[in-house]
Order: sequence, then structure tokens, then C-alpha cells
Amino acid sequence: MARVTGFGAASLDAFADGSLARAVAGTEPGQALDAESELYRRFAPRVRLYGLKHLRDRAAADDLAQQVMLIVIERLRAGEVRDPDQIASFVLSTSRMVAVGLRRTEARRERLRGQFDCGEPEVSIDESSLDLARITPCLTALRERERTILLLSFYAEKSAGEIGKALGMTAVAVRVSRHRALASMRTCLETRRPA
Repeated sequence: MARVTGFGAASLDAFADGSLARAVAGTEPGQALDAESELYRRFAPRVRLYGLKHLRDRAAADDLAQQVMLIVIERLRAGEVRDPDQIASFVLSTSRMVAVGLRRTEARRERLRGQFDCGEPEVSIDESSLDLARITPCLTALRERERTILLLSFYAEKSAGEIGKALGMTAVAVRVSRHRALASMRTCLETRRPA
């Protein structure tokens, strides 16, 4: 098979979808950037449209396109796509599976919000004493589960057992995740400490 490295986007336009998929699959990671870029250019807009139709949210559709194309390229590199000529079908089925997962996650999130809705906190906090510019990015950088565990622990004041029951985890796993999340927060806040 001819190496695709160095081909320009113009020459890759002529490749059929299957040939392009084989080019991604047949080279080492990082050596087929032109082919991977062309594959992304062709299919990401289709996945985004699928996401808009089924998720009804522009940001979720953008996330879907990123996740699906990452999965597709990784599977091609690993040789896990049985028929590269059917890459369009593979992209569509991957889009379906990821979209279902995103809808489940959102439904779980809504269920948890309803279950642990504690209203406004009763303690008044002087927001000027909080360093929101440092805290917000650090909290946002956490994985969703860790962020949820921290919020349920410190905002909703739920025990590890209650959180574990809601999230389908053991109390020990909740405590370990909370410990890791706090360590990540501490490290992040230290790097953002003003000079």
C-alpha cells in the first residue's frame, strides 16, 4: 500500500471513503494526518447533523462529532473496522451508540438533580472572599463523576453511602474518587495561585 503521508488535501479529495479509511488504518499513528484530516472533514459534519437531530443541542452535537470521529480514527488505527468500504455505516452506528450514551448520561444527571435538589444554600457566603476565577476552571476540569461527588459531598452534604447509592458505586469507591478529586483541585488551585 502506498503511504499517504505528504499527500495534500486536494489529492485526498479524489479518494473513495473506503480507500481513505484504509489509508488511515494502514499507517502508523501520526503518519496519516492528511488522511485522518480528510476523513474528519468528510464525516464530522454528518455526525454533527445527526447530533442536532437526535440530541437537539448544538454543543452536544459538537461533542458528539468529536467523540465519534475520535473513536472511528482509533478503531481504524487498531484495525478493528472489518470492512473499510463500509466506513460510512460504521460512522453512523458509532454515532447512534454514542448519542444513546449521551442521552443516558443527561437523563441520569437530571434524575440526580431532582433527587438531590437542596435549593439554595442556607449559609450566606461572601462571594468576594471566593476566588471564582481560580475555582471555576479547576472544578470544570474534573471528570463529571468526580465533580458530581464533590458537589453532592460539600454542597448537598450527602454521605459517601448516599452518593454511592445514587451513582451506583460503593461507599469506598466514592471516598476514593472524592480523595482524588480533592487532590486534583488542590494541585490545580496551587498552579493558579496569584504570584
